[in-house]
Amino acid sequence: MSTVSERLTADDYLAREDPRRTELVDGTLVVNEPTVLHQRVVGLIYAALLTWTQGGPDRGTVSLPLDVRLDDATVLAPDVLWFAGEIDLAAVRAPRMPDLAVEVRSPATWVYDIGKKRDLYARHRLRELWLVDTASRTLLVYRREHDQGGFDVQLELAADKTLSSSLLPGFAATVGELVPHVA
Repeated sequence: MSTVSERLTADDYLAREDPRRTELVDGTLVVNEPTVLHQRVVGLIYAALLTWTQGGPDRGTVSLPLDVRLDDATVLAPDVLWFAGEIDLAAVRAPRMPDLAVEVRSPATWVYDIGKKRDLYARHRLRELWLVDTASRTLLVYRREHDQGGFDVQLELAADKTLSSSLLPGFAATVGELVPHVA
């Protein structure tokens, strides 16, 4: 991971052209260089959610990274996003906060995922956050079940546990199937 000392606004960040995977976290540019394992896990989670969304009516929209503008100093790009309803497929970036955001561990950005970004998601009223730890093959789940405060449910699921969500009726996946063991 690399950061730049230059502070940017969200408008400046969104106006620039940079081929790298980046986010703006409280005005600081964060560059993410994902590993093969990271990308594999992102693909498996996306595929599981896509299969679920296509399995019945009114199951929302799943997406790979899109810019999500939270405020004047923060633009995040979760690895996987799920929206309860349809979104405009012609939109350049996420039209609103997703209902579910998934962040998969990258060696360079995990400190942001479990710290500042988790706090930002809670402050901006994300309904559910999955933090996938590829090192320990666990999945941290943060949920907002009440419409006040931050996340009020926190779970840690091991590889042999089943992931489900009240946001996704009928969705179930074993954590170990989403986060492969690396020798």
